[in-house]
Amino acid sequence: MSPLIDQQVNDDFRIFAGRANPALAKEIAAILGVELSKISISPFPNDETRVQIEESIRGTDIYVVQPTSQPANENLMELLITIDAMKRASARQVTAIIPYFGYSRQDHKTTGREPISAKLVANLLTTAGASRVMAIDLHVPQIQGFFDIPMDHLTALTTLTNYFREKQLENGVIIAPDAGRVKLAEKYADILHLPLAVMHKRRTGVDGQTVKFVELVGDVAGKTPIIIDDEIQTGGSIYQQALALAEAGAAPAYVSIAHAVLVGASLERLSHPSIREVVTTNTIPVPAEKQLDGKVKVLSIAPLLSQAILRVHQHRSVSQVFRDQQLDFPV
Repeated sequence: MSPLIDQQVNDDFRIFAGRANPALAKEIAAILGVELSKISISPFPNDETRVQIEESIRGTDIYVVQPTSQPANENLMELLITIDAMKRASARQVTAIIPYFGYSRQDHKTTGREPISAKLVANLLTTAGASRVMAIDLHVPQIQGFFDIPMDHLTALTTLTNYFREKQLENGVIIAPDAGRVKLAEKYADILHLPLAVMHKRRTGVDGQTVKFVELVGDVAGKTPIIIDDEIQTGGSIYQQALALAEAGAAPAYVSIAHAVLVGASLERLSHPSIREVVTTNTIPVPAEKQLDGKVKVLSIAPLLSQAILRVHQHRSVSQVFRDQQLDFPV
């Protein structure tokens, strides 16, 4: 693989990998034409996390890649301890590359006496010593405002839409799974030049786990739907959406998703014939046993993150990455 840049990256540049997604960090480093820096992360006998940086980082700019995906608490704590170790080793600045930002769904109170955990995580990262945070497709963009340090919010939209553009689907239609995803669906529709339909759902029960679809706005009969969202967890909503679309006369659905959390009964639900393919990215590792013999298609987000990291290090516009792809996405 040819490096992203023609000349040697400055000696004050380091990329470290946490244990949550080392393959992604390695791919980013390869694109940039550098080696991953050396770090040892292991548990103490009492399960506390031990971090040892195995090279001098005094005066350097650090980029540490660590999604806070499952197990969320363990990966988050590892990231915080790693940032603290880097600051105490006299790093000039530490940028936390968090492709999947855990706790992002807890961005507001849904009932009384609840925390706003996404804000707490933002505070923890700042307290640990992070100088900057970079994430992909937050559950809601407003989470950027929880940070008192620079926060680069990237999107996997162009990565995903490029895949569907190459497929050249006939009679495609973009499906917004709820009112909250209409703006994202409009971006898909504009890029792919496809019509848009919106599903209206009502959540009930504890934490809104029970979902009931009450209305579909738009024509889907005889068309191939592309259901879009930010993440799949248990797959319950996606499964019900695909069934409702099939009952409305649509063909088996494609699913376009940034983060494949895939817990609980998700694989069983995604195996249903009403779902043709699930297209996602490697913000979270998706092992072969979760790819359902190719039904779950995993695209690499490493080129996007490599471009963003390089631009941040060279003090250039990150938004330009998306403008170059004809997407107006504020970063």
